[in-house]
Amino acid sequence: MKKETGWFDRIFDLINYTFLLLLVTATLYPLLYVLFASFSDAAKLLQNDGILWRPLGFNLDAYRSVLANPGIGLGFRNTLFIVVVGVTVNLLMTSLGAYVLSRKNVMWNKVFMFLIVFTMFFSGGLIPLYLVVKGVGLLDSLWSTIIPFSISTFNLIIMRTAFMGIPDSLEESAKIDGANHFTILFRIIIPLSMPVIAVMILYYAVDKWNGWFYASVFIKSRELFPLQLVLREILIANSTDSMSTGASAGDRFQIGETIKYATIIVATVPILCVYPFVQRFFVKGVMVGSLKG
Repeated sequence: MKKETGWFDRIFDLINYTFLLLLVTATLYPLLYVLFASFSDAAKLLQNDGILWRPLGFNLDAYRSVLANPGIGLGFRNTLFIVVVGVTVNLLMTSLGAYVLSRKNVMWNKVFMFLIVFTMFFSGGLIPLYLVVKGVGLLDSLWSTIIPFSISTFNLIIMRTAFMGIPDSLEESAKIDGANHFTILFRIIIPLSMPVIAVMILYYAVDKWNGWFYASVFIKSRELFPLQLVLREILIANSTDSMSTGASAGDRFQIGETIKYATIIVATVPILCVYPFVQRFFVKGVMVGSLKG
C-alpha cells in the first residue's frame, strides 16, 4: 500500500512540475523573444520566421538609435515624475482614507464603504472625467495623470482590511499617551503595515509606469508624453523614421523592426527591477513584536 502511494505521489509531482515548467516557458518566452530580437541584426531577423532562441547576429544599432532619440529621454523624465509623485500622492491619500474607514467609531462608516465600492461597478465615464479635468485646469499637464487617480478603490479596500487587523489596544495605548490620529497613523499603523504598503507601492508604480490611455486623452504636447505613449507611437504608428535617419528606405524598415523591440526592453526593464526590492516585504510578518505582555 505504501509503495502504491509513493508511485502515485511521484506521478502527481511529475505532472505538476511539467505543468509549471510549461507555464513558466509560456510566460517567459515572449520576453526572451523580444530581448533576443532587440539584439539581432535587422536583416537576419526579418528573414527568420520561426522560434528565436538567441540573437541573430549580435547588433546594438537598435539600442543606439533608441537611446539617441530625444523622445525616449523626455518620456523617461515624464514617466519618472508621474511614478514618483503619483505613488507618493497615492500612498498618502489611500492611507488617510483607509485609516478613517478602518476606525470602528466613524459615523456612517458602512454607508461610506458602500458608496466607495459602488464606484468600482459604476462610473461617470470618460467624457465627464475629461470635462472635470478641463474645468479644473489640469488639461495638457502631467498632473492630469496623477490628481484624478489619487486613490484606487481596490487598493483602498486592501489597505483598510490590513489596518483593521491591527489590535485596537495599540491605538488605545497611544491615545492614553496623548497621541493624535496623525501620530497613530504615521508612527503606529503604517510601520506595522509595511508589507501591505510595499504591495501598494508595487501596484501603484506598475499602474503609473504602464499608463498611456489617459495620457493620450489629457496630454497633447509631445514634450509631456510619458514613455509608454512614446512606445505606443513607435509600435502602432510605426514612427521609427526619426531614429533611423541616414539610412535608405529599405534599411529604415529593417532597422525599425529591431528598434521596436529595443524600445520595449528599455520601457520594461526599469519597472521589472523594482520587484526584487519589494519582494522581501511580501512574506514579512505584520505583527511580529508589536505586542508586549
